[in-house]
Amino acid sequence: MAQVVIRNLDDEVLARLKRRAAERKVSLEQSLREILAAAAKPDREEQIAILRKIRAMSPPLPPGAPLAEDLIREERDKR
Repeated sequence: MAQVVIRNLDDEVLARLKRRAAERKVSLEQSLREILAAAAKPDREEQIAILRKIRAMSPPLPPGAPLAEDLIREERDKR
């Protein structure tokens, strides 16, 4: 695991972060890990690229194969 040192952090910012961590009953370090992990989540474009890669791993449907949404609609209409 990597480590990061943040210099010249405003005292008030640090105080707020400590207060938030204490309110959640977690350490400041754990709270900062969660904040950074949330900030580093893939954005929309990255998520779409991941989904395209996953889709590319699946073989194409044979001609005339029913689509999932058609099968779902058909089952719904039976009710």
